[in-house]
Amino acid sequence: MEILARTVHATRRYGPVTALDGVCLEVPAGQLLGLLGPNGAGKTTLLQLLAGLRRPTSGTVELFGGDPRMAARRRRLGCTVQETGLPPTLRVHEIVDFVGGHFANPVPTAQLLDQFALTGLEGRQSGGLSGGQKRRLAVAVAFVGRPDLVLLDEPTTGLDVEARHLLWGAVHHYHQGGGTVVLTSHYLQEVEALAERVVVIDQGRVRADGTIAEVRALVPARRVRLNAPDLPPLAGVESSSRVGDRYELWTTDSDALLRELVDSRVPFRDLEVARASLEEAFLALTSPSTQTLTPTPVEMAR
Repeated sequence: MEILARTVHATRRYGPVTALDGVCLEVPAGQLLGLLGPNGAGKTTLLQLLAGLRRPTSGTVELFGGDPRMAARRRRLGCTVQETGLPPTLRVHEIVDFVGGHFANPVPTAQLLDQFALTGLEGRQSGGLSGGQKRRLAVAVAFVGRPDLVLLDEPTTGLDVEARHLLWGAVHHYHQGGGTVVLTSHYLQEVEALAERVVVIDQGRVRADGTIAEVRALVPARRVRLNAPDLPPLAGVESSSRVGDRYELWTTDSDALLRELVDSRVPFRDLEVARASLEEAFLALTSPSTQTLTPTPVEMAR
């Protein structure tokens, strides 16, 4: 499978601050990769290296097999940065036409605006758009050049639910057509809805890399929920909470816990047993107590 972007032991420092610390990452063609991490984890710096906006302090970065700073490489790339800086006096169609003019076969302006629900705003200056409309326009121009790879940094920040789902649909449509996406987001629901691979970054290092199921499996505890009038002390329960008759128990051995429950003859109902959600796994992987993790699913498979 063709690798469109790659970092090899990439480190980026800003004075005494290490934003990225020896990151190795490959982005194969046709994949939708979700980058997760708390604020300051290094996600934006990683995208900037891949886009050729910054160079690594050490290590190497490749885009389409070469230097990301070369214009020939970046013609196949679309990207949206966190901070949108659209010229306020330019009209919507002028912005799309200007960006599209840098590519050999751009998406027609009317078609692109329709895809991102911007039809009817062609003649409006970008300075007069709402925050959500500006964000949709910034994401739209990332796709105008029919790129092979799109880098989206927090693309739905500040959008309402309807607009967020509209963008999800546009990204999904592009991916279904064979496009490759690297997406950062604070919305874990967004990553679960779109991504087929998840990379968790914290303090400049990759903490986990795999499918959503593999990342969730890195947290060994199972969540057991049930309704009961009262529960006796149970072995193997690492933490618990209760609201009314509804209990939530965390354990590393749910089978043993259920056997103990049955043996105790406590009446219970509405039993649920599940692995940690992606959000729970993310919080566990980025907590201070888990900064020295076991190998990621990808590493364990090697």
